[in-house]
Amino acid sequence: MKKYIKSTLLMLMSICLFTACCDDNDSNPTLTKPSTFVLNTPSVANSVVDLAHSSSIVLTCSQPDYGFPAATTYTVAVSTKEDMSNAVTLSTKSTLAKIDLDAQEIAAALTQMMVDEGKTEADFPMNIPVYFQAEAVINTTNGVELPLTKIKSNVVSLNKVELNFALPPVLLPENVYLIGDFCGWNWDKCVAMAPVYETDDTFWHLVYIGESGIKFNTAKAWDGGEVGFGGITIDPASELGDEIIDGGGNIASSTPGWYLMIVKIGLDGRDLTYTVTFNKPEVYLMGTVTQAADWSEKEAWALFEVPATADGEFISPAFANDAQMDGGVRAYVKVPGFDWWKSEFIVGLDGDKISYRGKGGDQERVGGSAGQKMYLNFTTDTGKIE
Repeated sequence: MKKYIKSTLLMLMSICLFTACCDDNDSNPTLTKPSTFVLNTPSVANSVVDLAHSSSIVLTCSQPDYGFPAATTYTVAVSTKEDMSNAVTLSTKSTLAKIDLDAQEIAAALTQMMVDEGKTEADFPMNIPVYFQAEAVINTTNGVELPLTKIKSNVVSLNKVELNFALPPVLLPENVYLIGDFCGWNWDKCVAMAPVYETDDTFWHLVYIGESGIKFNTAKAWDGGEVGFGGITIDPASELGDEIIDGGGNIASSTPGWYLMIVKIGLDGRDLTYTVTFNKPEVYLMGTVTQAADWSEKEAWALFEVPATADGEFISPAFANDAQMDGGVRAYVKVPGFDWWKSEFIVGLDGDKISYRGKGGDQERVGGSAGQKMYLNFTTDTGKIE
């Protein structure tokens, strides 16, 4: 704290000394901490202001009396409340006592405030009073703000603002990523869930869930969007949903092991919702390599062995037949309500990576011979046929 105060005083002294060099009176100015800072009442304060048809809102102010002319930066906060209790600082920074604010940025901020209060898009347009408060601060010649010189202005208002809904539409995410102990809680090693074919809202993956649990996010980042136990609804139709518990905010298991995790994303107003199904970790071979050598779903013979550890491999039975190239060696999990091929995948198209069909078209075929097996590691999304 002492270093901070010393640095601030040195910067203030540098301003004073710079000004003194230009002062013919050979007297150093004294920095005065102003007690007031006036933001002028807008001339249109009582007129109807339609933000949707405005490019800007212009506010003017008087420079605070610092005891000498100083390079000052002005910012403005906007609010729907006179006490500024829900204020948002706008991005405009002005070095003039005339502040030109972007009308669309104001509209978006105000819309979000009204949504936070429970308004929906159907409640718009609306006519509301809007409040502004400016803040001034001295900047050094290097552009560094001097916090001790900050001062807020009085609050002014536009009393009749016409506000249309100004937020962009909420879109369903294109990706969902899993993170947990299985990857060291490292987003660089996280697992991307596969979308179910012909859906925009349903994703699946095999995942090992332990006592410390997992989370998921629509971005590979700790950005506040990560979802834990409190952010999901467990699908009552889950085969293993009773084993899922709150692990300190994470999605954890009372019986650590592998799960087929299916995330269905919905919208509640402007909020994303997540209904998650936790089913048995069943992986199946499909096609001519199986004992039945046909395309029937959930053939008992075709079921993979399930590993006991997070880094273990799912292992298929030895292929009963050579793969016919019109069918190839194919595998899948069964997502309830969808045909098997909408959640299928192949090994060998891209090195040792598991290639998920996802939203793509029919995949190329990979060959295999009787007696070979497919090995899958869903923690690293890799596999092989040998």
